[in-house]
Amino acid sequence: MKTLSKNKPKFAFPLATKVLLTSAVMAFTLGGCQSQHSTEAKNQQASAKLAHMEQARAIARKYLVTDTHIDVPYRLEEAFEDVSEHTAHGDFDYPRAVDGGLNAPFMSIYIPAALEPSGGSKAMADKLIDMVEAMVKDAPNKFALAYSTRELEQNFARGVMSLPLGMENGSPIEGDLANLKHFYDRGIRYITLTHSKANHISDSSYDSERPAGGLTDFGKTLVTEMNKLGVMVDVSHISDDAFYQVMAISKAPVIASHSSARHFTPGFERNMDDDMIKALAKNGGVIQINFGSTFISQSSIDNYNAFKKAREAYMSANKLTQDSPEVEAFQEEYRKKTPFIFATLDDVLDHFDHVVKLVGIDHVGIGSDYDGVGDSLPAGLKDVSTYPNLIAGLLKRGYSEQDIVKILSGNLIRVWQQVEEYAAGH
Repeated sequence: MKTLSKNKPKFAFPLATKVLLTSAVMAFTLGGCQSQHSTEAKNQQASAKLAHMEQARAIARKYLVTDTHIDVPYRLEEAFEDVSEHTAHGDFDYPRAVDGGLNAPFMSIYIPAALEPSGGSKAMADKLIDMVEAMVKDAPNKFALAYSTRELEQNFARGVMSLPLGMENGSPIEGDLANLKHFYDRGIRYITLTHSKANHISDSSYDSERPAGGLTDFGKTLVTEMNKLGVMVDVSHISDDAFYQVMAISKAPVIASHSSARHFTPGFERNMDDDMIKALAKNGGVIQINFGSTFISQSSIDNYNAFKKAREAYMSANKLTQDSPEVEAFQEEYRKKTPFIFATLDDVLDHFDHVVKLVGIDHVGIGSDYDGVGDSLPAGLKDVSTYPNLIAGLLKRGYSEQDIVKILSGNLIRVWQQVEEYAAGH
């Protein structure tokens, strides 16, 4: 029997093979380490995300959460549903709001611009306020009206959801200050001076025609009277010239109930540019960030504008109106080929960051425009159950709990209180 030399290995490989094997073993070992580190990093990220969500839900449960613009009344005017229970449609109902921690959604009394020429604005406003009052009457254990910051706090303490009222479009004032008092008595606590068209109060950011060059003479008087009565002036929708005129006239802080930062959407006058945000902060006011994708992302705006242009060309070529079945079919086919580009949660958070870096934490809040922007809401912010996602995003970006509470309600409540205090002294 052969004996193996003690100096000779039992298995002898060529040198090149040894090198390859050694490299392979090292690569496997390093790869395994990298894979392990990657897995550990992913696990840490998942744990941090879970911790942020748990903290976010706790914050949403603990503190008052306001949203200054939710278009429920007009949605129900078009197709009624009982929002005290789960609903099949829309962005808001009571169960989802509770899931999201929402305690004080401002019900938007939205008046279409087309009603001003016909004289139907006041009647529509009264009808929509009646609807909100009926919601409260039918579910008093869930909803309550809130005419003041004190009532807001009292409702929160007893566990019912406040439904403060804001009027989107001052058209129902109809040039008569008695109507301002009428709607104040009915609970209106902010008025968006105009909407998509110039009205008897102000020019609109959406309207190429600017007959007043900002505010009308009546509009200037109205701002002063709103200060005296205790109605917050809302500068969303108005033209830039009108905004600066409001800043010069108003003695109380104002709000932008559902606007975002024009920094991210250059040329989109419906949002506020940096100089306007600075002027708003100097006034003591607050900008409430709109969640709609076309308020948040230039890509969303460009995509939507291309869609509109294609639709208008199709309608013109075929002599069709927008409600024609053929146009609906065209829209569906277009969107199959060119889907809408949604903004992201991070895009929305960028708007909050921008305002905070520009003017500080005391001048920004939430004005989602739920039920008012159709199917254009970012993933993660699709309805009123999703405020914890926003809060978790703020936590991830380093916002303190104290700062987040200011965004959720503190800043808006401060402005409302200052408006109340000014009115009490005048």
